[in-house]
Amino acid sequence: MTFSKYSGYKNSGVKWLSDVPEHWDVRRNKQAFRIVSTLVGSKSKDFQLLSLTLRGVIPRDVESGKGKFPAEFDTYQTVEPDDIVFCLFDIDETPRTVGISSDYGMITGAYTVVRAFAGADPRFIYYYYFSVDLRKGLRPFYTGLRKVVRPETFMNIELPLPPMSEQANICDFLDHETARIDALIEEQQRLIELLKEKRQAVISQAVTKGLDPTVTMKDSGMEWLGEVPAHWVCKSYRYASVIYRGKFSHRPRNDPSLYGGEFAFIQTGDIARADKYIRDYKQSLNEKGVAVSQKFPAETLVMAIAANVGDTAILGFEAYAPDSVVGFKPEKGIELEFLRFSLIAALQELKKTSTQSTQANLNIDRISGIQSVFPPLTEQVEISDYLNGLMERFSLLEQQAVASIELMNERRSALISAAVTGKIDVRGWQLPARAQATAVEVEEAV
Repeated sequence: MTFSKYSGYKNSGVKWLSDVPEHWDVRRNKQAFRIVSTLVGSKSKDFQLLSLTLRGVIPRDVESGKGKFPAEFDTYQTVEPDDIVFCLFDIDETPRTVGISSDYGMITGAYTVVRAFAGADPRFIYYYYFSVDLRKGLRPFYTGLRKVVRPETFMNIELPLPPMSEQANICDFLDHETARIDALIEEQQRLIELLKEKRQAVISQAVTKGLDPTVTMKDSGMEWLGEVPAHWVCKSYRYASVIYRGKFSHRPRNDPSLYGGEFAFIQTGDIARADKYIRDYKQSLNEKGVAVSQKFPAETLVMAIAANVGDTAILGFEAYAPDSVVGFKPEKGIELEFLRFSLIAALQELKKTSTQSTQANLNIDRISGIQSVFPPLTEQVEISDYLNGLMERFSLLEQQAVASIELMNERRSALISAAVTGKIDVRGWQLPARAQATAVEVEEAV
């Protein structure tokens, strides 16, 4: 899909805006929309809680127990469909600073809610500031440590505005094209989830049933294992490995006097980022830091027992770790990589034993008590080699899917930016016939 440029452009007259189509206006925000702020007060129970996220302004379930909520919502403000929500503080750190609501509800009073005037399409304002947010374009306007864009400053920022009918046409085009791209992205995300499920199933099958479908089986006596090869040995992880916990006894943990030395320090995030081996690290400890931490030798199998519970990786170097990490050193007759695959297979069983507070947590007693099954050493090596080959293929497919998602997101962002700044002329675009027919079917159905 290609679009031509407009026939003529003019200087926008604004330092931070490039040239715009010659028939477009450049107006201050206060000429396109107004700030609205109506507190819900004692009527908060009558409103749906909303949240500004990377997926836009979405409803949140207070009853789910997920996330943090205030004791009272009296200071929250009302939001109506087509209102635009801005987060005008912590500009650099906030993943998404703008969203448009499709619901009635309430949102934190810390955000700025605006409502478009008659001459501005709220979707155009959203798409325009979405494109600004992608490059953190409000950076020149913020002040202070909290990087706040003050209301009076924000309302005097200029934005380009085409005629109303053209705004609608641009927005219809972007609605259709972004929905199409989002559907393609969703397909790739589903593929990634299916690959993860397939990976888990293949690992579980291999480390609990073996590779020989004709082998004699026996009842393991454990529900999660079911039948296992008759010549395999069932035992708990405490008898398959030495398990020891990381440590970081100093408080506060972020005390800078402990960091910046020559000793590698890994945490749960390093485990999550690793494919199989941890080959680098982001933090290091000095002599004072290692005195309050726990050293793990190279080739230690490490597991996250908080945050990303159950993630595993093999240390490629000697490193220190906090108490959110445990290490496993296989006993004689247990192969390191088979032990890792075994723990991956036992993930759901491990999670059943975790404590559930604000987040799941495991401890050594719970892990060491889980029963699993282990074949002779030569068979462990054979199974590990088999699974490593399959994991490489799964990883390649997942990398390809991730790369496709990145390309589609780049395409989506570039398309929005080009359309709302007048770099492409979409006035001749029309909704495809099939999409029009679908829209009519939906209208008739409701």
